[in-house]
Amino acid sequence: MQRHRDDAGVVVPGIDAPSTVACLRSLRPRGVRTIVGSESRSTPAATSAYRDEFVGLPDPAADLSAYGDALLSLAERPDIETIIPVREEDIYVLADRKDAFADVIATPWPDFETLRRVQDRVELFAAADTAGVGAPETALLDQWDDWDRETIVKPRYTVAAPAYLGARFDDAEIGSTEYQRPGTRPDPEAELERRGHVPLVQERIPDSREFGFFALYEHGDPVATFQHCQRRGWKYCGGPSAYRESVHIPELEAAGRALLDELEWHGLAMVEFLRDPADGEFKLMEINPRFWSSLPFSVRVGADFPYYYWQQAIDEPITSEPTYEVGVGGHLLRGELSYLHSVATEEYPLVERPSLGAAAREVATSLVSHPRFDYAVPDDPVPFFQDGVNLVRAWLGGRSDSGVPDQTDTSLEPTSTEDGVEPTETKPGTDEESTRSAQTDGGQPSDS
Repeated sequence: MQRHRDDAGVVVPGIDAPSTVACLRSLRPRGVRTIVGSESRSTPAATSAYRDEFVGLPDPAADLSAYGDALLSLAERPDIETIIPVREEDIYVLADRKDAFADVIATPWPDFETLRRVQDRVELFAAADTAGVGAPETALLDQWDDWDRETIVKPRYTVAAPAYLGARFDDAEIGSTEYQRPGTRPDPEAELERRGHVPLVQERIPDSREFGFFALYEHGDPVATFQHCQRRGWKYCGGPSAYRESVHIPELEAAGRALLDELEWHGLAMVEFLRDPADGEFKLMEINPRFWSSLPFSVRVGADFPYYYWQQAIDEPITSEPTYEVGVGGHLLRGELSYLHSVATEEYPLVERPSLGAAAREVATSLVSHPRFDYAVPDDPVPFFQDGVNLVRAWLGGRSDSGVPDQTDTSLEPTSTEDGVEPTETKPGTDEESTRSAQTDGGQPSDS
């Protein structure tokens, strides 16, 4: 249902990844009212000069149903035009209740059956096979029998939700991706108990560089696309993006489009690939069906996906061919620090660790050559400092003897927006230590 009006607003969930702030910085200067909803007031987005309003929401990790109820209640406000998904829980509840949301706001996201084919990786790799898109050899843990190979164990599902885990969704941790040492076999029963489901085993592709094909689709047709190559992750073995460069590779685009076309996709998607050194083929890792954590970089180089998403939501055509600069780099400074820390202190059994000196020189050189940063911008500096505060507090909480982080809220919230209008705040949420990020973009194995 379209209710477009001059003061139309958008709801963006506030998380600890930079994607929320990127949406605010893209849309607020265009006159779109920006409402940040979060379980924590210390989310960096709450401190942005481009945030008009903050609304407290339940933590989806604690009560997914209540979170969906709260989003639907927000959507019923006459000034709300749409909601932007930035984590797996967001897109899950939006797709699961799409009919209800469609009664009150624009819904540029897939229906639940299509979403399931992405969030359930068994169905995703089946779709890739049908589309002729390459993928690593993959099987359920209880069906894999070649434990002498280099493998990874990863969750079958990308979110702990009742449609996937049944009664276990409330108490199971679906877990992360982990390396599996050759010659060892994980205990299937223990994994089932811990994760609440039978995870996947996948052959390891020995290249930490990750390639992303990013797209906005309109009922099976691409509206805008973008590509980047992740040069460094938070860990030297990979992980979320610390440094990436924009690229345009026809084979990458062909693979991404073939898969999204097979899915008859609608909405946002980040399709992740690794390039197999054995044959040069792009091999599918996963699809993130919402905005990605490196979104500020996409916008900075000309692929303004928040604006494209808004135009799609209000039925406004994108009149010109979206373009972006190729060969440009950008950083998340917190990620660069994490990368150097991993080089200095961590060991991954299947990945060669670079020397600290070489790693430091590589980071320094790219910072000078490509001084573009996800949070740190001159006209909106406070989210960068808030992110730093959250990082320090999480580190101190992790070092505490009790293992319980300090629950005192530490917010650097500004007193006014860039145009001098006082930000409003409604329904304050619980003041937690920091937001819980569900971002898994570029998620690479942790050491098992």
